Amino acid sequence: MGNPVSPFSKSQLLPQEEKLEVSKKKDELFIGIPKEIYLQEKRICLTPDAVNALSNQGHRIIIEADAGKGANFSDQEYSNAGAKITNNKNEVFECHIILKVTPPSLEEIAMMKPQSLLFSTLQLKTQNLAYFEAIAAKKITAVAFDFIRDEQNQYPVVKSLSEIAGIASILIAGELMSNTHKGSGLLLGNIGGVPPTEVVIIGAGTVGEFAARSALGLGATVKIFDNSISKLRHLQHTLGTMVYTSTIQPKTLSKALKRCDVAIGAVRGKTRSPILVTEAMVEGMKDGAVIIDVSIDRGGCFETSDLTSHTESTFIKHGVIHYCVPNIPSRYSKTASLSISNIFSPYLLNIAEEGGFENALKFDMSLRKGMYYYHGILTNKSVADWFNLPFRDINLLIL
Repeated sequence: MGNPVSPFSKSQLLPQEEKLEVSKKKDELFIGIPKEIYLQEKRICLTPDAVNALSNQGHRIIIEADAGKGANFSDQEYSNAGAKITNNKNEVFECHIILKVTPPSLEEIAMMKPQSLLFSTLQLKTQNLAYFEAIAAKKITAVAFDFIRDEQNQYPVVKSLSEIAGIASILIAGELMSNTHKGSGLLLGNIGGVPPTEVVIIGAGTVGEFAARSALGLGATVKIFDNSISKLRHLQHTLGTMVYTSTIQPKTLSKALKRCDVAIGAVRGKTRSPILVTEAMVEGMKDGAVIIDVSIDRGGCFETSDLTSHTESTFIKHGVIHYCVPNIPSRYSKTASLSISNIFSPYLLNIAEEGGFENALKFDMSLRKGMYYYHGILTNKSVADWFNLPFRDINLLIL
């Protein structure tokens, strides 16, 4: 009688499940960060800490010399974090992935390699047809920070920068109210025995919310105007305190503006911001009052607003100080850079984990929503409608 077959041996004779390779091969990223050339743009996409995290994962980063200087990050910090620092702009643009805050110029696009991957803002309203033709000719895949939407359907970069702009608007207003800037000489806040300063905020979005938080924190009286009842209700709930809210009625708004010390414009429009405050309303405001038109990025919501710069930031009209500087977050470049970097570096690490951008795109809907060109093919309907260009559905291109 033969030896019995062991249970282990029997199992070897049974049909076995086929085992498939499921692990992904990590992709090595080759990232270039050029120095921003747009006037007064001081932000940078990655901080030294983010560069260190990427370098430790085996990714290569080339940074143009002084790219982080405007945000108070030195070349030495980036070098210590593992980046290569170069004075050769062409070397930066030879990288497969280009990270910029502002959209590249036509000269910078010309330096990029064909089939490159570009991450930057798009700033659609400031673009022209030549920009998109240049992107298409190089067959570049382009993702816009300001188009990326997360799983909550929020725009994380836009929201974060709006938070900065909202807080900054109150800090700037408080500075401009001082005698140094020919203001009213009032302190933005609430001192015992002294009536609190009055702040009018037009717009109940993210900018309006964080402006209200800051003003309330200083002890000011706040009035918020918006034509969306749901936004006003949400804002009252979020602030955790009852504040004066109203829809935008010209008579009511005019009355509030006559009494206020600070007026913040924080409304957006589909194409440009609607003008909600007429010149006559501004004429009725107190001498030394301050207007901060955060909406100037989209044309401004005060009829008297004119574009100013970070170096010459104000002008006085009808006795009212106007601050109409676009891109307020760039004034606080280090905070803004930290915010952008903290949002964006996880996307880069995920792209590497998934085995490259093409694989990540299959599973990451936020990247798809942020992309407007895929290998030179326009995939964003907003861009297509704005410039009357043909586009393709990205979901059909990556199947």
